[in-house]
Formats: sequence, structure tokens, C-alpha cells
Amino acid sequence: MNRALRRCCLAFCLLALCALPAGAQEAPKTLRWVFSAAETGFDPAGVHDYYSNTIIEAIHETLLTYDYLARPAKLVPLTAAAMPEVSDDGLTWTIRLRPGIRFAPDPAFDGNPRELVAEDYAYSLKRLIDPRVRSAYAFLVEGKFVGLDELAAQVQKSGRFDYDARIPGIEAVDRHTLRLRLKQAEPNLIYLLAFTQTSALAREVVEKYADGSGRVMANPVGTGPFRLTRWVRGAKIVLEANPVYRGMTWNFTADGDPENAAIVRAMQGKRLPAIQRIEVAVMEEDQSRWLAFQNGELDVMNMDGPLAPRALDGERLKPELARRGVKLSRVVDPEIIYHYWQWNDPVVGGMGKAQIALRRAMAMAYDVAEEIRVVRNGQAVALEYPVPPGVAGHDPAYRSSVRKDLATANTLLDRYGYRKAADGWRRLPDGKPFAIRYASRPDSTGRLQEEMWKKAFDALAIRMESQKMPFPDLIKLEKQCRLQMRSAGWIADYPDGDNFMQLLYGPRSGQSNAGCVRMPEYDRLYEQSRRLPAGPERDRLYHRMTRLIEVYAPWRINLARVRNMLIQPQVIGYRKHPILHAEWLYMDIDNDKVAAR
Repeated sequence: MNRALRRCCLAFCLLALCALPAGAQEAPKTLRWVFSAAETGFDPAGVHDYYSNTIIEAIHETLLTYDYLARPAKLVPLTAAAMPEVSDDGLTWTIRLRPGIRFAPDPAFDGNPRELVAEDYAYSLKRLIDPRVRSAYAFLVEGKFVGLDELAAQVQKSGRFDYDARIPGIEAVDRHTLRLRLKQAEPNLIYLLAFTQTSALAREVVEKYADGSGRVMANPVGTGPFRLTRWVRGAKIVLEANPVYRGMTWNFTADGDPENAAIVRAMQGKRLPAIQRIEVAVMEEDQSRWLAFQNGELDVMNMDGPLAPRALDGERLKPELARRGVKLSRVVDPEIIYHYWQWNDPVVGGMGKAQIALRRAMAMAYDVAEEIRVVRNGQAVALEYPVPPGVAGHDPAYRSSVRKDLATANTLLDRYGYRKAADGWRRLPDGKPFAIRYASRPDSTGRLQEEMWKKAFDALAIRMESQKMPFPDLIKLEKQCRLQMRSAGWIADYPDGDNFMQLLYGPRSGQSNAGCVRMPEYDRLYEQSRRLPAGPERDRLYHRMTRLIEVYAPWRINLARVRNMLIQPQVIGYRKHPILHAEWLYMDIDNDKVAAR
């Protein structure tokens, strides 16, 4: 073929390529997301952090989920064919699965299609209490299901958890029917069925990929809309659409909300997932996230308090961002940010009068209003009560007895023997020197919180030591009850006050009870509250429990953050959900706007 003819053929091929349907050349719709702290892994029973659970929620599926647009949050079936059938006494729950749901292809299945069955949920619920797995969420199932605690106790004799043992409390009646039998009525069990940690795992996957602790942290295989295709620990996570996902049609209602109405107009009737690829970057520094968003490298990001003035005038977007088509989804998180002191620590823990006095003095020395102003740039609301707004059991009229009061705090320390030495610093009642070790993340928020506490400790003449480490390391030590003091947070797993009041329940030390607190009276009241639905009777118990928090001061209750989600113009259909972490299934990307950037 001569050169002229080759040029002619090349030109023809290029013209033919240009004539292909637009969909044939269009790049995959890609959503670029960001985490402000590193993930720890992707086993529902093995993780205990927001970031890992966000990924798990996109890969694995629970029986129930939440309506995307309904406010307040409303439960709906996910893999269940309908809402659970509950016996009149509340002790027997029957859940029927939708047939034909399949796990993503994986070598664990030897090349065969693998249908989701009831036994997968039975197996996954049992894993939460397996001593080998050491799940921080064992409390979700402990004491609830007939025969489950006894099955776990047998491990001490046999040395292994017998997943093949049949128990009446968690039973696969047939291929698509799960039956749960409870020891006593559990009003909040319905929320458990929508909680990430009860997602279905296939036993074959666990047996193929489990590490020494029985966890599958690096090889998640689920039935959800996405699957993990790349993971660089602490740096990048890539998900792609699950090729065997059953799909769904976007079909939600606005319920009179103008923001919802715009989303409905843009998304109604679309086949989901519309997004084919999700790239999650881990950027711990606020400035790095902000620059990446400005440069168009991120599609959605949360403007944490330190960054808020860059994008917001109070509660509104700055005009320059609005002119670019950037949108804002703003919500007060259903969460509680609190400071805790380690109950097992000889200096700050326990029920001794001197230790109680020390904790109460530290609680009174801290200025929550200043934290909201300085650390959060006004993007938070102060909390008086351990159940936050938007959660059943919240009491907006409640007023805490704990206030900033340096004079009373110093008098309290003097009275209980924390005398100042010649160097100006206080000593323990036995005369020994001491310091409080404050643990925090090495990011801008962590540094500002540390400065706030240093100011409070200086006002009490108490030495403070800094303990900085990455978020996954903090979580690891926290579960071992080894952090003396830390600022911690808990965002709602489900929208009920029980999820927050259980944070101080003694038997959950090393799990959700971050400070490993053990107050017998609180435990007794909490056990009573578990048997009650939301309402006045339970509220009275919650009030008594909250007064105990104020008296014994295992915590300093602080605030709930405002989540300001900035959204690039090409993102369609996004609205921050109060409970769901990963709204990705319900979103779309306009690739024409991406190309026009």
C-alpha cells in the first residue's frame, strides 16, 4: 500500500470513529470522592470507623436500607422482599429475601454464579460474636438471639466457633427465608437490619481470604452496586460497578422539599447505578482537600470547620463558587463529639472521689463555645444532651449542669488534694507529679483541639502531654482501652437514642464504649431502657443517665458538626443523607460538563 493510500485509509478510519454513537466513546462516569482520614479495612465485622464503613456500604448489602430522600429517615427493604413480619409478642421476626440477587464474581466461587441466600445473613450475624473475629460490634447481637450467647460460650471448650450448629435464634428456614427469635422484645432490632455491620458475607469468601483474626479486611465481595478493584492503603480506593448487580430504577418522591424536587426532576426514571467508577482519595490535610476541589480533582467534599470560611458566608456559598455552578448540601450530623477519660487509668479513671473531682474540673475548664468559634468556624451546634438532634430521644429542652467555670474547677482540685508545687504545677493527692496525655490526629483540627485543651489545662495548672498518631492507630489503641484522653465522635448508626446511650454501657468496653467506662447505676438504667420504645418512659431514664454523666464526668459532651458538602456542577442527584454514608448508588455524573471543564 503506498503512502498516499495509507493516509487516505487513516483519515477514513478517524472519520468512522467520530461517527460512532456517543455512548460508545464516552469515558466511564467517574465520581471522585475524598476521605479526611485513612480507612482500616472492609470487613463489616472487623471495622469500626466511618470511612471504612462508607466503602463497605457500597460493596455489601443489608436486609433493609433507608429511603434516599425521606426526612426523617425512613426504613425500606433492600435485599428483603418486604419489611419483616413480626409476631404479636415481638419475639419472632421473619424476613423473606428477594430471589436472584448475586454476589460479584470472585475466585472464591470457583467460577460459578453465587446467589445471596438466607444462610449468608445467618452466618454474618454469627460472625459478630465469634471470639476469634473480636468484632467491636458484638454488642449488636449479644443477649438478643436465643442460643447465640451459648454458642459463643462453647468456644472456650472446643476452641472454635461452630458455624454449622443450628440455633433457634438465627435460622435459615429455607433458601430465601430468615427467622430470628429473640430472648426479649427489642424495639430497635428493625434498625439493626439496616446497619452496615449486619451486611451479608459469603462463607466461601471468608474461608478463602480471612487473615489470622478471621477477618476479611482486604478482599470484600458483596452483592452491592460496586466492587473493589484497587486499594492503596491510606491513599487511594477505587470501586467499579458490579457487573452482576441487579440494578434499580431511580424512583423517590420530593415530599414538598424544593431541594428534593430538583433532584427528582434530574434523576427520576434513571437506571442505577449510573456511575461506573468511584475514586476515593485519602487527604488528611484540610488545605490539600480544598486545593483539589478548587482544581476540579474532586467532585464532592465536606467543608470541615477549619475550611468553612474559604467557601461559605455563614450558611451560604460564596458568590464566586455559586457562579461556577457549585452546590451546597448542608445538614447537622446526627452525631456527638465528646471528650473522654480512660476509666481504667489510675490517674483519671474510676469511681474514687479524687478522680471524679479531677474529671469534673477538667470538664468545667473546657470552653465548648470557643471550640465552635475557633476550631469549627461556627459550623457546629453545642450539645447539652447525649442524644443529638434528628435522633429519636433527643430533648432540645434539656440543660446540662456542666458549664465552663474555672474558679469552681480550681477550688474543686484544691479541695481534693491536687496541690500546686513550687514549680506551679499541681501534684496528685499523694504528692507525685502527673500529666494528662491528650491523644489526637496530626491534622489541623487535631492541632487546634490540642491548643484548646492546652489552654484549659494551663488554667488548671495541670501539665498536658501530646500523643499524636494517625486515625487507624488511635482507633486500635482505643479498642484496647489504652488512650488516657481523647476527643472522639459517634455518628448515628441508626436514628434512635439507644445508639448513643449505649456508648457508656460497661459491658461494651473496648467496643463502642471508647472510654471503657463502668458505672453500675448507669448500666442498670440502660438495661431498663433497652426494653422500652422511644417515648416519655424511656426519656425519663435517659435524663437520669445523663445526670450520672454530669456527676461522674466520664465524658465532656461537646457538639454536633454541621456537614457542608460542596458539589461540583457535573454531579447530579446528590443530597447528604443523615444515616447513609455512601449515597453513590443514587447519583449521576454529567460527562458533558466534565469534558467542558
